[in-house]
Amino acid sequence: MSIWFFLNGALLLWALWNTVQSLAGHSVYHHILLGFAGLLFFIFNWTRNAVFATIRSTEDRAVKIRLARMSKKIMPWHRWVGTLSFIIILLHGAAVLHLYGFNPGSMKILTGLLASVNLLALVLSGWYSLLIRHNLRTRRLHFGLGLTMFILTALHLFF
Repeated sequence: MSIWFFLNGALLLWALWNTVQSLAGHSVYHHILLGFAGLLFFIFNWTRNAVFATIRSTEDRAVKIRLARMSKKIMPWHRWVGTLSFIIILLHGAAVLHLYGFNPGSMKILTGLLASVNLLALVLSGWYSLLIRHNLRTRRLHFGLGLTMFILTALHLFF
C-alpha cells in the first residue's frame, strides 16, 4: 500500500478528532459539520492519488487490475465530488465569517482562505483538463494543487 493511504487516514482521524472536540465546545456547530463534510469529499478524491501510487508500486498484477477497475468506475464522479467539496467549503467559510467575522490576524481564517482559493484552482484545473486540454502539464498542475490542498488542510486543522 502507498504511504498516501496512511497520510490520508491520519488526516481524516485528526479531522474527526478536531470535529468531535469542537462539537463539544460550541453551541452553534453547523460550520464545523460543513467543514468536516467538505474535507470528507476532498479526502475521497485525494485518495485516488494513493490508489495510483499503489498501482505504480505493486508487483501483483491482479491488484493492479482490481485497483485500475475501481478507479475507472470512480473517475466519472471525480470532478463532481471535487465541485461539491468546493461548494460545501464555501458554505463552511460563509458560516464562519457570519459567526466570527473576518479577522486577518487569525491563522485559522488565513489558512482556511488560502485553502479555499487553492480548492477553487484545483476544481477549475480539473474541469479545464476535461473540457479544454488534457495533457501532462495540466495533470502536474492538478496534482500539485492537490498536494498543496492536503498541506493547507493540515495547517488549517493545526491552527
